[in-house]
This record gives sequence, structure tokens and C-alpha cells, in this order.
Amino acid sequence: MTHNSQAHIGVIGLAVMGSNLARNFAHHGHTVAVYNRTAAKTQDFMAAHGEEGAFLPAETIEEFVASLERPRRAIIMVQAGAATDAVINQLADAMEEGDIIVDGGNALYTDTVRREKEISARGLHFVGTGISGGEEGALTGPSIMPGGTKESYASLGPLLEDISAKVDGTPCCTHIGPDGAGHFVKMVHNGIEYADMQVIGEAYHLLRYAAGLEPAEISQVFQEWNQGALNSYLIEITAEVLAQVDAATGRPLIDVIVDAAGQKGTGRWTVKAALDLGIPVTGIGEAVFARALSGARTQREAARSLPAGSLTTLKDLGVDTQGFIEDVRRALYASKLVSYAQGFDEIKAGSAENGWDVDPRDLATIWRGGCIIRAKFLNRIVEAYNENPEVESLLLDPYFKGEVADSLDSWRRVVILATQLGLPIPVFASSLSYYDSLRAERLPAALIQGQRDYFGAHTYERTDRPGHFHTLWSQDRTEVEA
Repeated sequence: MTHNSQAHIGVIGLAVMGSNLARNFAHHGHTVAVYNRTAAKTQDFMAAHGEEGAFLPAETIEEFVASLERPRRAIIMVQAGAATDAVINQLADAMEEGDIIVDGGNALYTDTVRREKEISARGLHFVGTGISGGEEGALTGPSIMPGGTKESYASLGPLLEDISAKVDGTPCCTHIGPDGAGHFVKMVHNGIEYADMQVIGEAYHLLRYAAGLEPAEISQVFQEWNQGALNSYLIEITAEVLAQVDAATGRPLIDVIVDAAGQKGTGRWTVKAALDLGIPVTGIGEAVFARALSGARTQREAARSLPAGSLTTLKDLGVDTQGFIEDVRRALYASKLVSYAQGFDEIKAGSAENGWDVDPRDLATIWRGGCIIRAKFLNRIVEAYNENPEVESLLLDPYFKGEVADSLDSWRRVVILATQLGLPIPVFASSLSYYDSLRAERLPAALIQGQRDYFGAHTYERTDRPGHFHTLWSQDRTEVEA
């Protein structure tokens, strides 16, 4: 139905995410202006959902803007890139000083920084906003990560908090920081999501091809795991996917799905940004590369004839199946912790680099509900940063330090066994190597510095006195201070 008064907020782009977001606002009693570049899409939306709340459909951008109360608040939910820029410019041309343009798509944060500068110069507010939870979350309560000015959040925030997921009465939405902070945080959220999904996949693969369990049995295992420390949305839906039987063949659905994982780019962005910041996000990186490798189907087909070496089985090794399952659970938990720790490291570095002052406690709080990586141990992450906001790594928090310590022997056994069995575990293994690198007293980087000094005179530091030094390798090999 339509409403005679002006709209509290507007949504541009009525594909599934935009449509569900508009309906969510309406379900919470807000009058919502709706517009789509293709008028038929707006008409279809009104025919399907018009009775769910107060909507003001518009056929032009100008009509859409005119239907919004001041300060005008408009959320863009269109394809990232050129399409977003086009709509932003159309909106900005029709808006007035103090109005608010919100980009709710998965935009690259550097694009958001650029857009915010351009739009603020025109007297408008631009709010890059991460929205997590998929189609269902958009309708029933997502986790929302808005950037932008504090002034814009004062006007926009109450509406976003209203439609967000709630955990213990707390909205899963808060002001993240200036310009690109919201989209940066959403990007890293998605990077953590990549790693989380990959380690779950590796756990499934081990249970299937090392322990010999059928998908329905593994579904039961994941259901049990979801009752404990691993409790999370992704563990929950993994159990459901593995229990699904294909109607056409009667086989487990997992066995008829092509093993080539897609990606839309946020994982790659996370790794690229981490490289620029000098932050090792090895779990996320391996997860991105694993998806890329899964999609190299021609190469994989050709490589099936590659030798495997001398492989063994759990039975030949005398490994107890139930003990192995428990080891996999612990290895999964420890690897997940490493991925979250690395993600938070990247956010802290990005915040420092850009002067955003992002509070990691806020992120752990708003990620507890609505979003894809929502998990029970996010409550523990909140506690970790409450106890020590400056903790160097989540792995150094006393609670998580103890959790990893309890998992270490299992984690090592799983990595060794997977290698003996010839099963790929890129994130399990790289996460363990990262952990061992982090705690090591000495790393092989000393040799690398020696090599760099030899071929490029890049100099090195000494352990016994300050300064930078160079050895005259091609002369008499004496050392000089640089």
C-alpha cells in the first residue's frame, strides 16, 4: 500500500537484497520510498509486497527524492562499480545540502573514500555501509556496518539499528568510522567468511575421505559440534547442506554439486589490502587461492595423473575414528581462531593507516547476529578486547591462548595425518604454520636479510647493537655501518 506522508527512507535498486531491505524497513513501521531504473521492477515489487507496509513507489529519481522527508536518506542497492557511480551522481544532482546517500552494496573501500570526498564537497553526506546476512538477513535483520560522518549517523543510525538483528537486546549496527571504514570492515568480514567456509570444507573433506563417513553421518557430527564452542551460523547450515538428498538422483546433494567455488571479489580485496598494509592474513589468503584452484577445472583434470607418493590410511596407521573426529573438531576450532585473529589484525592496521579509530569491540558485538560469520565465540572476542583493548593479537588473550593450547596436539596430528593421506588442507596447515611463526624465538628471516644484503646491499640489523650494517661480500667481506 502507499502512504500520503513523506517517506522516512528510500531504497534504490529492487533486486532481492534491495527489495528485502525495503520490506524490512516497512515491517518496522517506516514509510519507504522505492525506485528501480526499470519501472516494471518497481511495479512488480508493489504487486508482490505493496500490502506489507507503507511504500511510495517512484518512476523517476526526481520523484523518488521529492517523496523523502528532510534530511533525505536514500540507500543504493545496485551493482558495484559504474552503476553505483551513475546512481550516486543522479541522486546528488536531485538532492540538497545535508541529505544522505547510502551505498549498501559491497563496494571497494577505496571507491567509498573517493565517493565520500566528491559527495561531501557538494554539501551532502555519503555513507558507505556494509550489510551482511544475505537475502534472509536483509529481510529479517542483518548486521550493518555504516561509515560516514557522525552527523549522518545521528540521522540515519536509528533507522538502521531498528531493522538490524538484535542480540541480547543490542542492535547489530553501530557507527564504524569515517569515509571508507564501513566498507573496509565489511570487506574483512567477508575475508574471514572465506577462511571460515574453507576450514569447514577441509574438516568435511577429512571426515569424508580420511574417516570414511557418509554425508548424512557428517551432518550429525556438525550438528553435535554446533552445540559447543563451534556454535555458529556456518556450522549450522553446513549440517543442513550435508543432510540434503538430491531429488533427481537420490544421492547426497553434496555429491552432485560441482566442486568449483565461486567468488565475487571481497576475499581478493581483503588479501590485496592486507598485502598493502603488511599484515599476514594467511588463512584468508589460502582460502581465496583454494577457491581459485577449485575453479581451474581443466588444469585439475589434467593433473589427476600426477604421482601421489606413498600414501596410507587411518586404518593402516591404527588411528581411532572417534579420536580422529575429535582431533578434526579441535583443529577446525584453532584454525578458525587464527583466521579471526588475522582479520582483526588487518582491521586494526587499516584503521590506524586511515585514521578511522575503529573499535574492535564494536565489530565483535555487531557480528554476533545477522551476519554470515556470527558465532558463539564472538562474545569471547568482545570480552578479550574489553579486558585489554591493546592486546597484540587475539591469540594472546588468556582465554583464546588456553583454547589453542588445548587444541594444539590435535591440530598437529590432523596436519600430519592429512599429509600422510594426501588430502589438501591449505588453511589448517597454513594457520598452524602462522601460529608457530608467531611464537618462534627465531625465524629464517635472518637468512633472507643476509641474502638481500649479498645481492642488493639492502643492509641488515644486528642483535647485539643498534644501527644498519652491510657486509662487503664481493670485496674482503668486512662489515661496514650503513
